[in-house]
Amino acid sequence: MTLVAGMLLFAAAAIGQKKQELLLQKLDTAVRDVDSGLDGVMGVAILDLATGEAILLHPDEVFPQASSIKIAVLAELYHQSEQAAAGTPGKATLGDLYTMRAADVVPGSDILAGLTPGVTILTNRDLATMMVAVSDNSATNVLIDRLGMANVNAFLESLGLRATRLNRRMMDLDAARAGRENVSTPREMMTLLQKIHSGKVFGPEATADFLKVLSTHKESALLRGLPDDAAAASKPGALEAVRTDSGIVFAPNRPFVLCIMTTYLKSERAGEEAISKIAAAAWSTFDRLGRASGYGRVVSPK
Repeated sequence: MTLVAGMLLFAAAAIGQKKQELLLQKLDTAVRDVDSGLDGVMGVAILDLATGEAILLHPDEVFPQASSIKIAVLAELYHQSEQAAAGTPGKATLGDLYTMRAADVVPGSDILAGLTPGVTILTNRDLATMMVAVSDNSATNVLIDRLGMANVNAFLESLGLRATRLNRRMMDLDAARAGRENVSTPREMMTLLQKIHSGKVFGPEATADFLKVLSTHKESALLRGLPDDAAAASKPGALEAVRTDSGIVFAPNRPFVLCIMTTYLKSERAGEEAISKIAAAAWSTFDRLGRASGYGRVVSPK
């Protein structure tokens, strides 16, 4: 490559970077516009996995996670499974068997409650799939008991996540009334997902399977904001006056992390609509970034 050609490429890259920054600024504005119209409190973290640039709104506020905390439970399952494979005794594995017990059933267990007690045998990975796909609370509690709540929190601590905590089992209303809530921040959930995606937490095989389970088809406000054929590894959460959704959205050539948390909602439907709007705006931005040249020109295959 000649010196002149190299200089031209450098200049083109700089021009492209500036325009991409301007596009991301518009996404930041769109996020803040959605927040200003929401009667409630919202926190958002959007991370461009290609560049490391982030769009943040109240990123360090602690929010109740509802079922989004199940991402942390899933992560500890894969952590322990890798520990077991390395020879550490007393750790759970993906293949450990569980025989369904009627005593384990709590509300919000559409799958486990319909199985035959004392007969149906599942693996921990089966339970994890139920936990993610249909947010089965009984399956989640079985996993929490098998993994150990303290182990989940120690794992989060080891990753530098000091605000994200599993403080109670699912449907433990006495604990909730006492103020023991499962919590995180937009920045910490973003960091957890980024570290897993980058391969810094698990080996390649475990990372791929973790993302596969988290990508299991589900209904969520985040997914409603994306095209029908879009892929995302995510987990929504819902409690009274609370709606959350966190995950990795696999926009072609430009995947990104999206964590949206709302609380003090006057209208839970409005909270879900806000999540969908931000997801749609983020997809529109990263889809264009992934398909365009540095100048912003898109050449479609057709």
